[in-house]
Amino acid sequence: MKKELTAAEIEKRFAEINAAKPEELSPADAASLAKAEAMDDGTAVSLAELKQALEEYSGKLVLRIPRSLHKALKDAAEIEGVSLNQYMIYKLSR
Repeated sequence: MKKELTAAEIEKRFAEINAAKPEELSPADAASLAKAEAMDDGTAVSLAELKQALEEYSGKLVLRIPRSLHKALKDAAEIEGVSLNQYMIYKLSR
């Protein structure tokens, strides 16, 4: 059973978080952020509009790859402690 934190413990943890030095962005991350900010035109899309725009996509993709690549990806996923699907999503999003 998890222990409930006291108000003093919560305040102490928030103080530690607020006192922590912010992480520095790597040059690649800073460039990526600047590029993303430059692309932002300030428009917003409602959730309903987004769902409608994505309706034609199932989220499934069938891809044939060499068996050796399949094994290498599965092995890498196991090393990372995630499913092959999670690992592939991570790799594709980078």
